[in-house]
Amino acid sequence: MTAAASSKLSEWWRWKLVWAALVVVGIGIELPRWWTVEARQESLSGWLCGIQPDALPLLFWLLAAPLVIWLSPTLDDKGNKSGWRAWMKRSAKDGEFDRGVGLCCVLLAALAWWATAVRVGDQLNDSPPSYHDEYSYLLQAQTFQQGRTWNPVFAEMPQMFDQMHVLNEPDLGGPEGRFASRYFPGTGLWMLPFMSGNPVTGHQFAQVLVVLGVFFIGRELRSNGLGLLSAALAAVSPGLLIFSNLLLAHHPTLVGLMLFLWQYLRTQRTGGLLSALLTGVGLSFAMLCRPMTAAGFSFPAGIVFGWWWLSGRGRWMALTSEIPPSFWSRSKYAGALGGPLLVGFLAMLAYQKSITGSYLESPYQIYTDRYTPRHVYGFNNVVRGEQKIGPKVIENYDTWAVNLTPSVAATNVGVRLWSSWRWTFGVLPGAGTLLVWLFVPAVHEGRGWWVVFSAIVGLHVAHIPYWFTGIMDWHYVFETAPLWLLLAGAAIVSLIRLPKAMIWTIGFVTATVSVGLISVPPLWPARVDVAIEELKFPRDHYVGFRAAVDERRKGQDVLVLVIPDPDDRSIDYVTNPATLDGPVLVARWRGESVERIRELFPERLLMEFDVKGHSLKELPP
Repeated sequence: MTAAASSKLSEWWRWKLVWAALVVVGIGIELPRWWTVEARQESLSGWLCGIQPDALPLLFWLLAAPLVIWLSPTLDDKGNKSGWRAWMKRSAKDGEFDRGVGLCCVLLAALAWWATAVRVGDQLNDSPPSYHDEYSYLLQAQTFQQGRTWNPVFAEMPQMFDQMHVLNEPDLGGPEGRFASRYFPGTGLWMLPFMSGNPVTGHQFAQVLVVLGVFFIGRELRSNGLGLLSAALAAVSPGLLIFSNLLLAHHPTLVGLMLFLWQYLRTQRTGGLLSALLTGVGLSFAMLCRPMTAAGFSFPAGIVFGWWWLSGRGRWMALTSEIPPSFWSRSKYAGALGGPLLVGFLAMLAYQKSITGSYLESPYQIYTDRYTPRHVYGFNNVVRGEQKIGPKVIENYDTWAVNLTPSVAATNVGVRLWSSWRWTFGVLPGAGTLLVWLFVPAVHEGRGWWVVFSAIVGLHVAHIPYWFTGIMDWHYVFETAPLWLLLAGAAIVSLIRLPKAMIWTIGFVTATVSVGLISVPPLWPARVDVAIEELKFPRDHYVGFRAAVDERRKGQDVLVLVIPDPDDRSIDYVTNPATLDGPVLVARWRGESVERIRELFPERLLMEFDVKGHSLKELPP
């Protein structure tokens, strides 16, 4: 047997090992759903594959793999050497831009826009946001529209307009106080151009840019084919589609991080100063959106760059450079990359000073200290937070926090990893991707993969010291989604090259995408539809509340006094424009004098809304 044949045989056995391990994982996921009579009845009376179809839809195809591959023809890969197959194997180093790249960009952008704006967006249009955080980002963008970073508090009774994730502090920044979002400014800046229409359009546009970013990163890592496949998977990824329809910081952050990663790899390949500058621009913008995420994502790559800059060791800058450039030459790259970071850092300090009065205290930090001290970053958060309980603490929200211990942190890491696979492209494909990268050396073809892996690890490590797993159990590591899709794309490309494996591989990928996008009653619900239904629950409550108020006020300006439900921390009706004006204002009523409130709002009709009793009534004059 020749060495080449022996190597092929060894590779086949590695793939078989991955297949066997994946079958075991799939069976392990499914068994609990059928183990008891109650579990079987639940599965048979509802969705056969479960409300979260993590295994069963793909398990049958996995089990059929030996038979399908045995029956499949051996496909000839020798033809079309100068056509599309040859183009698929080329990479960015073979040409920065050509007609094929342009065509792929158009097709990917169209697919991404359809998936985010039509497949998901059409079901959520014309409804208010779902999460407290979204209203805070919306308020931030409204504030920026005024050309300022904060608004004055309602001085006479500021506590009436306490809003989740919004600083409402009469003692900050002078006599006017500060009414401002707790969040960092990047997301509000991203939303600003889209505020005249539907703000979520900006996040949907960000999804298109993320998809294109994955395409160009894939071309740098290995080939046009890898970039195209990974980008197509990103365009239909359930988690990416859902979050691109939420007014959160993640998609603006991802735009910055995709630019950072693409240009980081491009700088290594070309040695271009412009690429180094764009690397810094991308990371700087991501930092202005989510500083911890940007740091975790980029820290390993930054360490490698810093070592090269200071020591001259390694061939970081250009793959063709044999002799490390001088320190002065390296410093030009450090300046190009670091300059935008410095500008972003100074902008962040100025933003903080404008709201908190201190360069070193962020609105985020002050909000945590005053309203949710048990939610503080780090271990023993509850124990430490209880030493700082003050009069403004939101009791039912603050006590939701779990005290973070090493065992809780370890569990959180596992939950976040599992959920990131689930929402990115599926648990079995995610586990399979990891197994392939661990056991099949052929998949490592290309360059720069260490940056991808280190960013995934860095994001998980950065959020180990936080007690909450995240929205949908993964939003703290959401930015790993396109990275996993790049790794999955490489695994698929390697698998599809094996003799007779193409048909089975295409079937597996098709099934994976179908589970994410297409509901098949009574077998499984599409993963995006499961998420959409969850998002509609609070939205329907908000729509119903506003509709009831509009019906009763009959065109008159109104102030609605909301009596909160202490047992419900997920829905909060107190959301207002940044300027605290408009026909409908909603206030948090804690028993303040109605007579005094009438004096403050003489032109407004007063209503009372009891959240627990879900009753709305007009207060008599």
